[in-house]
Amino acid sequence: MAKTFKGIDVSQYQQGVDFKKVKASGVDFVIIRAGFGKYANQKDPYFESHYKAAKAAGLKVGAYWYSYAATVAEAKAEAQTCINAIKGKTFEYPIYFDLEERSQFAKGRAFCNSLVKTFCNALEHAGYWAGLYISRSPLQQYISAYVAKRYALWLAEYGSKCNYGGTYGMWQYTSSGKVSGISGNVDLDICYVDYPAKIKAAGLNGFKKTISSATKPTTSSTKKTVTYTVKRGDTLSGIARRYKTTVAKLVKDNGIKNANLIYVGQKIKIK
Repeated sequence: MAKTFKGIDVSQYQQGVDFKKVKASGVDFVIIRAGFGKYANQKDPYFESHYKAAKAAGLKVGAYWYSYAATVAEAKAEAQTCINAIKGKTFEYPIYFDLEERSQFAKGRAFCNSLVKTFCNALEHAGYWAGLYISRSPLQQYISAYVAKRYALWLAEYGSKCNYGGTYGMWQYTSSGKVSGISGNVDLDICYVDYPAKIKAAGLNGFKKTISSATKPTTSSTKKTVTYTVKRGDTLSGIARRYKTTVAKLVKDNGIKNANLIYVGQKIKIK
């Protein structure tokens, strides 16, 4: 069976956390609330201290941003506020858009899709691995399958099993967990994806891209063609930026019909 990872998520409602005890109890990672809404003063007052202490304890870290966006423009503003709040830090887990307000769901599926895409695309554009946190029932009602698949999915459904038929990376299965080092209840999560390995290899979330030692430097001055395999969350503009080329050149060299349509596993030659 594939390896799973144990996690918790925390916000200002968990104070005085002893992250060393948390780590010693077998927890692998923590997703920390960075803030909510669109204003700079809505940054979680405990984000900095939680981040510092979790990292010092050797825990892997991700973050989430709670949304109140009533329009697409507000989702864009929330993304920018989130980016400002997390700047300069490294995250082994995705940065999640937390969608759970009834007023948002009341506006229907197309609206909810547009909020998720706006926020997550802005995060991706800034070099982060973006994800969506949502409960199973609203996910099935208000998010299209292609949007659910497009970003890292963190699903909340409390109980002994998750009843979602699609693929998801992480499951939050209780809000009343008990963990050594935390007084009171805490959310517990299971992760099914090795995000730290994927994120570091892709050079996202503040990490520098790792160059495999197997690739020998070429002595010739002619440029070598690199073949890049598209990963989840990639965009042509992001690939172009990473390899210091242009979208137009990638389109031309690879015979790509639609610059906005690339798929996971696709091979792209970079000349």
